[in-house]
Amino acid sequence: MTTFREELKPRFAALAGVVLLALGALTVRLWTMQVLAGDTYAALARNNRIREISLDAPRGRILDRNGKLLVTNRPTLAVALDPADERIRSLIVRAQSASKSDNPTRGEIRETLGPLAEMLGMDVQDVFEKIIDARVEALRPRVVAVDVPLDVVAKLSEQSQRYPGVRVEQIAVREYPFGSVGAHVLGYTGEISEEEFKRSDPTAGYELGDVVGKAGVEAQYEGVLQGDKGRRLIEVNASGKPIRIVSEEAPVAGRDVRLTIDVEVQRVAEEQLENAIKEAHRQGFTKAKAGAAVVLDVKTGEVLAMASAPSYDPAVFLGGISQAEWKALTDKASEYPLNNRVVMGAYPPASTFKAVTGLAGLESSVTYSGKTYVCHGKWTEMGEQWPKWCWKRAGHGTVTFEGGIEESCDTVFYEIGYEFYKRKKEELQAFARSFGLGSKLGIDLPGEIRGRVPDAAWKKEYNRDYPEWQTWLPGDTVNMAIGQGDMLVTPLQMAAVYAGIANGGTVMRPHVLKDVLDADGAVARSYRPEAAARVPVAPAHLAVMQRALVRVTESGTAAGAFRGFGVTVAGKTGTAQVAGKDDFAWFCAYAPAEAPRYAVAVVVEQGGHGGSVAAPAARNILAKLLGQPITEVHTRDDSR
Repeated sequence: MTTFREELKPRFAALAGVVLLALGALTVRLWTMQVLAGDTYAALARNNRIREISLDAPRGRILDRNGKLLVTNRPTLAVALDPADERIRSLIVRAQSASKSDNPTRGEIRETLGPLAEMLGMDVQDVFEKIIDARVEALRPRVVAVDVPLDVVAKLSEQSQRYPGVRVEQIAVREYPFGSVGAHVLGYTGEISEEEFKRSDPTAGYELGDVVGKAGVEAQYEGVLQGDKGRRLIEVNASGKPIRIVSEEAPVAGRDVRLTIDVEVQRVAEEQLENAIKEAHRQGFTKAKAGAAVVLDVKTGEVLAMASAPSYDPAVFLGGISQAEWKALTDKASEYPLNNRVVMGAYPPASTFKAVTGLAGLESSVTYSGKTYVCHGKWTEMGEQWPKWCWKRAGHGTVTFEGGIEESCDTVFYEIGYEFYKRKKEELQAFARSFGLGSKLGIDLPGEIRGRVPDAAWKKEYNRDYPEWQTWLPGDTVNMAIGQGDMLVTPLQMAAVYAGIANGGTVMRPHVLKDVLDADGAVARSYRPEAAARVPVAPAHLAVMQRALVRVTESGTAAGAFRGFGVTVAGKTGTAQVAGKDDFAWFCAYAPAEAPRYAVAVVVEQGGHGGSVAAPAARNILAKLLGQPITEVHTRDDSR
């Protein structure tokens, strides 16, 4: 008979085997970890103990052509919250938790952050939003306010127990010695967005939370202005709290850039644009609120001034912009001050385009110097049922081709446009495109648009859902000939057109960069001027147009604005008709007419008449460039 002890023996043997097998497995695992993978786990332990924090590099400065600082850096006091503080870390971790039930309540947020928000004059929710961004490095302090007054800093230091995790740091922020002057050229900076981060070159080393250029030169030359980051290695304890700094590598500042802009000319351009808007109001065009002005060097394409109204102060973006401020800058009622209308504004060029139409007519033998036309005010060549009117309803009588430019007679250009239509070759469109119209000129600024040179193919596609509107009609070419209809240009394009007329048919590519400077201030790289377009036009035809454009400022539609001006100017007025709005005022010119150096274009939205609103502004911008006195000009001129 089997005893109870004998029955248990097999079970003990099995249990012993299991124990031996487990001990063997543990021994093998320990040997693997300690011997075979010892170095790997040691490295992991070091990585858990050592954390790396990047150190931002100072951005490069931006200078004008004469070396005057337009954008620099200045030290300022900032208040940041340290995520190593238990109370702050708790808020961050819980706010980033997937479980909504674990998120901090409004009461907890107010209890922890309320005193600080009140001291800083901020909304507590805004402070909370600044610290909980999961994209930012875990140990990077969360900056919640910049330019903090000294008295506030003192109170925060004196009463540190009331303000958990508060750190006062000295950081570098952008400074604008000339305030908002040149804002649209310079642009502004802000925190990199998730989309920008995804698009960025991985080798650039960007991190979420970094400050980058968002517009203008700041964005265009981000790769130059953004320096190389430094790094700081920090030892942390088991709970992740920093203990000491292990090592630190200093950042390398970005390089400086020198622009083609002359800040004194820029200041005058902005002042004159504002004066033009005020003059439009004085003349009864009270809806005028926006416009643009630009000056180009005829020979090089350098942009000496670029003004857009309304403008903005780039300093408002320092430390992050509030929702209320952003809404004010992007609201339709504010006329979109962030838009650079010089490169982003699309307008009918009106009579300033007659210089293009006239040259196209001369080149195609549609017209010639001295050819006469009869203007009765009402033009009915397309049929009595489709009459068109000259701006001068009483008519100009008998007028030559040159007189048509001088007096901006619409009838002359209706005739030329109608002849182009009858030839069925779209020669006017091709000639306009040879100036670069309908295409980007390639300026080194973000946001440039193409504009539009309409033709039969465009109209058919544009009206693809409306077959009855697809046919290109005589009136389409006739309207285009006077810069109306579906023709759209930017102020930069029209300045380039007049620079091309002045420069023998060569349109230089506009640019705002002059030089990139090295750490010692020496020129490391310079922009090389290049042609953007070459217009196929005979010198004799250019000479005809150039003389006619001088007549505009001496005895024509801009004579009132340039009376007494000490330099000969070649230019053209324009008054664009826009559906549902008051007329837009235009003026384009170059000077000195005998030896051209500068081309200028001015447009005032809903500003009325080009000769009395835009031309005086252009006069004074040229006066600054040419050493002439800047004067207040008031001239009532209803011409186009």
